[in-house]
Amino acid sequence: MKYRYTKYIEELLDGLDMEALVSRLSDLLLSSGFSNPWDPQSEADQSMQALHDAVLDALLNGGVMSDDMLKSLMQEPSDDAARARLEAMVQQVIEQLTEQGFVTTTGTPPSQQTGPGTAAENARNTEPRFEVTDKALDFLGYRALRDLLGGLGRGNAGGHDTRELATGIEAGGPPRPYEFGDTMNLDAAATILKAIQRTGTMNVDYEDLMITQGDYQSSCATVLLLDCSHSMVLYGEDRFTPAKRVALALSSLIRHQYPGDALNAVLFHDSAEEVPLAQLGRVRVGPYYTNTREGLRLARRILERQRKDMRQIIMITDGKPSAISLPDGRIYKNAFGLDPYVLRETFAEVAACRRAGILINTFMLARDYDLVAFVRRVTRICHGKAYFTTPYTLGQYVLQDYMAKKTRNVH
Repeated sequence: MKYRYTKYIEELLDGLDMEALVSRLSDLLLSSGFSNPWDPQSEADQSMQALHDAVLDALLNGGVMSDDMLKSLMQEPSDDAARARLEAMVQQVIEQLTEQGFVTTTGTPPSQQTGPGTAAENARNTEPRFEVTDKALDFLGYRALRDLLGGLGRGNAGGHDTRELATGIEAGGPPRPYEFGDTMNLDAAATILKAIQRTGTMNVDYEDLMITQGDYQSSCATVLLLDCSHSMVLYGEDRFTPAKRVALALSSLIRHQYPGDALNAVLFHDSAEEVPLAQLGRVRVGPYYTNTREGLRLARRILERQRKDMRQIIMITDGKPSAISLPDGRIYKNAFGLDPYVLRETFAEVAACRRAGILINTFMLARDYDLVAFVRRVTRICHGKAYFTTPYTLGQYVLQDYMAKKTRNVH
């Protein structure tokens, strides 16, 4: 009977879209600690049982399998036989996810545990778990970008267009005389016409050379500033996982369509730290407070090292500043988030970003009155923009802003 199940399931697996399945598992693979907000360091979301349950839900309710496939899978004379077949398929799907490099598994079954330590310690240290791979994160970034661009009604995007003209590949302006250092993108018709006008013949000389002009495409340095304080997974909503998904999509967009741009990621909470883009999909929320000033300061230092036409900070937050770093290294905290000292120091850092020529665009995941007032003042100081959005529309807002607003900022 077991061989019958395996043979039949392998036939079903041949028609299963593994990429669609991985997309359905994205909330689990990019988990931010939402399952246990009081313990952000908990790894319950990475247990094999969590993966098993997520795969089962994707197969039954995620649209990964057609109705005919589900009907065939569940055709058994008894409920026990149907459950056994379904369980066998889930296990084979997990094996395929591992073989194709989307996840890796760690840990040892309890029956094989050896060595010193209590039974509880051994269980905690050797419990079978899964870890998301770089391949899976790259794939999820690509799928998020494709879905978001589809939502924007765009299938492709080139460089950041500006109002300036330059000698490039795509013609967009009238021809002009060639100058030393220009790209040799000759306008043959204009060159010959000028030679005839000058000499009456087609003897072309250096002074007759005319080149076409294309739209100047600027380069941009961006720091994605992500609030990972405790509130991002509280109040019944996971706001940090969508923010990570946007970061992966933005990274994929820049790598493939804006290769001259630079992107860095900074997390801010009690303090702030830069996170490699390759590790961003694995970070989790915590600690608890919101040190916006320290995040802006670190982002400004990163951008001041960049020599780009445009420098900007994309800040995603859902809370008011509630902490700052003191000169002696201690963290001054006020959980109410309206401390005049914290606000004054934060606004001073916003002004420093403006003096450095850095634009700050803020994407708010909450509409608390005090947060709105804070963000509006940030916008006035730095002449940036503020967007009221939700975790469901955040990606479209960020990508649309990233691709569209350059035309208005570079002259």
